[in-house]
This record gives sequence, C-alpha cells and structure tokens, in this order.
Amino acid sequence: MICTKGNVLSENVLKLGIPKGSLQSATFDLFEKAGFNVFGYERSYFPRIDDPQIQLIMLRAQEMSRYVEDGVLDAGFTGYDWIQENNSDVHEVCELQYSKATSNPARWVLAVPNESGIKKPEELEGGIIATELVNATRRYFEEKGIKVKVEFSWGATEVKARLVNGIVELTETGSSLRANNLKIIDTLMTSTTRFIANKTSWKDSFKKQKIESIAILLNAAIDAKTRVGLKMNVKKGALETILKLLPSEKSPTISSLADSDYVAVEIIVEECVERELIPQLKRAGASGIFTYALNKVIH
Repeated sequence: MICTKGNVLSENVLKLGIPKGSLQSATFDLFEKAGFNVFGYERSYFPRIDDPQIQLIMLRAQEMSRYVEDGVLDAGFTGYDWIQENNSDVHEVCELQYSKATSNPARWVLAVPNESGIKKPEELEGGIIATELVNATRRYFEEKGIKVKVEFSWGATEVKARLVNGIVELTETGSSLRANNLKIIDTLMTSTTRFIANKTSWKDSFKKQKIESIAILLNAAIDAKTRVGLKMNVKKGALETILKLLPSEKSPTISSLADSDYVAVEIIVEECVERELIPQLKRAGASGIFTYALNKVIH
C-alpha cells in the first residue's frame, strides 16, 4: 500500500543517492523494512518513494561519494572502500551493517592463482596488478615500498589473475575466488556500507533532521533482522530461575495475568540465542512460549 502522504508535494526535498548494482536490491529491501514504499526502480534511475520530502537518484556506488561531496546529492549510500578510493570529503552519518549477501564486511584482497608459488606481497615486485580499486591499491603497495604497475580492470578481474601477476578484488564470502582457484595472500581493506552526507547539506536543519530520521529507521530495520521477540507465561515461584536464564544485559517486561499465580515475561533476543534458550526455559517451567518477528528495533 502506498502512503497517501507521498502524493503531496513538499517544498523541502532531500536528494538521496541509492547505489545501483550489487547493493541495489539489498538497499531497497532495507528501505521497505524501515517502512518506506519504493517503486519504479526496475525501469528508472529516479525511483519514486512514498515520502514527498525525498527524491531518489540511482548511481553506481563507485561514484556516489564524489557526487555527495560536490553537492549534486545531499546524501547517499556507498561503501567505505569507494570513499577512500575517491578520497572524498563527506560527512559520515553512520555505518550500516548490510551488504549484498551477508551482514559481514566485504574485503578487498590481494589474490594470486593457487598454482603460483607467491606467498607474500613482496614477491610481486615489478609485476602487474589488475583491480577496479586503483588508487587504494597503489597506496597499499607504495606504503609497503613494493614497486608494481596497477592497471584498471573493467570487471571479471578473477579471469585476469593468470594474465597478470595478481589481482585486488572485492570478496564477501570468498566463493568466487575459490571457484577460480585463487588464493588470498593479503587483505588491503575491509568495507561496510556507509550513509554519507554533503557537508553543506548537513548544516541545513531540515536536511540534517531528515537524514538522521532515515538513519534511525534503517538501523532499526537492520537490528531487527537478527532478533526476535520472545514471550512466555511463568509461574511466580519459577520466575527467579527463569530470569537467571535470560540474557543478563536485557531487562524483560513482566506483566500480570488474570491467573494471579502467573506472570507474562517478554524480551527481545538474538535469533542465535533463541534456539538455545527456549528448551532451557521450557525445562525451567515456562509455558505458552512463542516468538515473533520484529520490523524495527530502536535502542
């Protein structure tokens, strides 16, 4: 359902850059979990959103920080790697722990073929390195005092590993490198998605508040991905035992029930904790246990 508010024009508009490419689907999924309705992105570089104060523009993550720095965009989403590659002077609003496949940081790694005898970067002296991350790769080798030629790769960089001496490639799970029989000999940089803002836009009260609101909602949606609500009925005599089983850093909600011998206990826990916790709670006397999915968790 489209929020009717989205049909009303607004005088104040935040120009927000969305990364086109590998992060595109993950970003739009996150916006939807945060409560926004976005549509038209399959056919246009200017998707619509049900908030009249936001204008979306889709650009490659590689160039996002440059357009934010120049003020073409008020804010946008890109990787830490591309901010460093472009040496962009922008305000970092927050780090967002999401990516195209997992919530783990992506890594730019130096890789060579498995059959290669090369085990460390120094052995690439005088060689050729193919990568899309040219500037950061040059800085890496310069800092180590290793002279190499760094060439820009237009993609399919893994294929070039046997044509040149090595590659610097982005990996999240390492599966593509393994499939191409490549081995990692060093990590240049780890990168996560960053929400960035133009420094002038950040000084504008409307735009700053709008950016901060988006950041709160997106982070709340990210936190909800790995957590569930857990609720149970507990006999008062077993309450102390049950509370000792719950994560110590959490403060559960305890409510009275119609049956005065029981209380309802509710808490938010990590999904990975839930599967270990529920059998323990059952054995300790909890009943009516159920879990439920969360849309947002705001700390």
